[in-house]
Amino acid sequence: MKSVPYLAGFVMGLAGAAFAAETQPQTARVIVPVVGSVTGVGGARWKTDVVLRNDLRTEATVSLSLPTAPDQPVIITSIPPGESLRFADVVNEAFGVESAISPLVVETLGNRSITVAATTYAILGTNISAPQPIAVQYGMPFTPFRFLTNLSFSDEFRTNIGLANLGDAPAEFVLALQRVAGRNLAVSRVSVPPNALLHVSMQTLFPLITNGNDFSVLIETPSADTFVYGSVIENSTNAARFIQPAIGIPMQQHAPQMQQARQ
Repeated sequence: MKSVPYLAGFVMGLAGAAFAAETQPQTARVIVPVVGSVTGVGGARWKTDVVLRNDLRTEATVSLSLPTAPDQPVIITSIPPGESLRFADVVNEAFGVESAISPLVVETLGNRSITVAATTYAILGTNISAPQPIAVQYGMPFTPFRFLTNLSFSDEFRTNIGLANLGDAPAEFVLALQRVAGRNLAVSRVSVPPNALLHVSMQTLFPLITNGNDFSVLIETPSADTFVYGSVIENSTNAARFIQPAIGIPMQQHAPQMQQARQ
């Protein structure tokens, strides 16, 4: 795989020429819901690898940013047609940031995006967990309802939920924990500031529920530029399973339940 060099020192000038002109050029946007270089439970170090593949017929000019990380770092690079660019531990290698967790926004100049792939894994001593693919999102289609399924928190598993707001105003989320469709076990209301990511355990969101498996969470927000995800982690191995949200309300009877939750 051929590496494509980039010059961080020219980022501002290149961004001004390609991305920050008074009339914004057209770009195609891809979001990796979460990338990180952080220390988690038990001292495990979580990292994310990212591969950018240019399947276009021409060279691609690409911007990468971490919108919820300190200073919102941005880099610009170019990828020749048919070539790939791989970042191992993208937060540190691409941005020079020692520790951060954030969505990764990838914008390609023009109306077609390059292909983006991401995997996350944990390092604890000499052990490395199996890489877990992260589902990426092409564009930002908005729906007020999203649904996370197959969630667990117990002695064997723990679950984290991510609520991201890339808008310029606070986003209000209502989360309903369910095991049976349409029956809420608990409800949580969360406000996420602009350009922020809330990555928390299920126990934090629903402290009265002590343990269990096969949970689902129905999430509602009226705010655009938001997205959600889940991650179920096996405590003994740190093997992770990324949960991509389903769109909309799975069954019609959920609607009155969410109406009650908002009251």
